Amino acid sequence: MDRKRGDGVLWEVAELFDLPGELVGTLPHLELLGGKQLFVERHRGILSYSEEVLDVNTAAGVLRVRGTGLRILAMTAEAVRVGGEISAVEWVR
Repeated sequence: MDRKRGDGVLWEVAELFDLPGELVGTLPHLELLGGKQLFVERHRGILSYSEEVLDVNTAAGVLRVRGTGLRILAMTAEAVRVGGEISAVEWVR
Protein backbone atom coordinates (compact mmCIF):
# COMPACT_ATOMS: atom_id res chain seq x y z
CA MET A 1 0.00 0.00 0.00
CA ASP A 2 1.07 3.57 -0.64
CA ARG A 3 1.18 5.19 2.79
CA LYS A 4 1.54 8.88 3.35
CA ARG A 5 3.93 9.97 6.06
CA GLY A 6 2.07 10.39 9.36
CA ASP A 7 -0.95 8.37 8.24
CA GLY A 8 0.34 5.02 9.56
CA VAL A 9 -2.31 4.84 12.27
CA LEU A 10 -5.06 5.58 9.75
CA TRP A 11 -3.90 2.71 7.55
CA GLU A 12 -3.80 0.38 10.57
CA VAL A 13 -7.39 1.36 11.45
CA ALA A 14 -8.45 0.81 7.84
CA GLU A 15 -6.91 -2.65 7.86
CA LEU A 16 -8.43 -3.48 11.28
CA PHE A 17 -11.96 -2.61 10.13
CA ASP A 18 -11.41 -3.84 6.56
CA LEU A 19 -11.98 -0.36 5.11
CA PRO A 20 -10.38 1.03 1.97
CA GLY A 21 -7.32 3.04 3.01
CA GLU A 22 -8.19 5.75 0.50
CA LEU A 23 -11.47 6.38 2.33
CA VAL A 24 -9.92 6.60 5.78
CA GLY A 25 -7.17 8.89 4.49
CA THR A 26 -9.74 11.48 3.40
CA LEU A 27 -11.73 11.54 6.64
CA PRO A 28 -11.25 14.59 8.88
CA HIS A 29 -9.21 14.42 12.06
CA LEU A 30 -10.57 16.54 14.94
CA GLU A 31 -8.89 17.63 18.16
CA LEU A 32 -10.81 19.62 20.77
CA LEU A 33 -8.59 21.28 23.35
CA GLY A 34 -10.47 22.12 26.55
CA GLY A 35 -13.41 23.79 24.83
CA LYS A 36 -11.12 26.65 23.76
CA GLN A 37 -9.63 25.41 20.49
CA LEU A 38 -10.65 23.00 17.76
CA PHE A 39 -8.16 21.66 15.23
CA VAL A 40 -9.59 20.12 12.02
CA GLU A 41 -7.31 18.34 9.55
CA ARG A 42 -8.38 17.41 5.99
CA HIS A 43 -11.12 20.02 5.64
CA ARG A 44 -12.58 21.15 2.33
CA GLY A 45 -13.16 24.80 3.15
CA ILE A 46 -15.23 27.08 5.34
CA LEU A 47 -18.91 27.31 4.35
CA SER A 48 -20.03 29.97 6.84
CA TYR A 49 -18.38 31.90 9.63
CA SER A 50 -19.59 34.11 12.46
CA GLU A 51 -18.66 34.59 16.12
CA GLU A 52 -21.40 32.09 17.09
CA VAL A 53 -21.38 29.45 14.32
CA LEU A 54 -18.71 28.14 11.98
CA ASP A 55 -19.45 25.51 9.32
CA VAL A 56 -16.52 23.49 7.96
CA ASN A 57 -16.93 21.33 4.85
CA THR A 58 -15.35 17.84 5.11
CA ALA A 59 -15.47 14.53 3.25
CA ALA A 60 -17.71 13.22 6.07
CA GLY A 61 -20.19 16.12 5.82
CA VAL A 62 -20.52 19.56 7.34
CA LEU A 63 -18.96 20.04 10.76
CA ARG A 64 -20.76 22.78 12.71
CA VAL A 65 -18.96 24.50 15.56
CA ARG A 66 -21.09 26.53 18.00
CA GLY A 67 -19.91 28.90 20.68
CA THR A 68 -19.11 32.51 21.47
CA GLY A 69 -16.26 34.63 20.21
CA LEU A 70 -15.34 32.05 17.57
CA ARG A 71 -12.44 33.01 15.35
CA ILE A 72 -10.14 31.31 12.88
CA LEU A 73 -6.70 31.25 14.49
CA ALA A 74 -4.91 29.60 11.57
CA MET A 75 -5.86 28.01 8.27
CA THR A 76 -4.05 26.16 5.52
CA ALA A 77 -5.33 24.09 2.61
CA GLU A 78 -5.17 21.01 4.88
CA ALA A 79 -6.07 22.25 8.38
CA VAL A 80 -7.96 24.91 10.30
CA ARG A 81 -7.64 25.93 13.97
CA VAL A 82 -10.65 27.61 15.60
CA GLY A 83 -10.52 29.49 18.90
CA GLY A 84 -13.14 30.87 21.28
CA GLU A 85 -15.59 29.42 23.80
CA ILE A 86 -16.66 26.25 21.99
CA SER A 87 -19.95 24.88 23.32
CA ALA A 88 -20.78 22.26 20.66
CA VAL A 89 -19.28 20.42 17.71
CA GLU A 90 -21.79 18.51 15.58
CA TRP A 91 -22.25 16.90 12.19
CA VAL A 92 -24.94 18.55 10.06
CA ARG A 93 -26.66 16.25 7.57
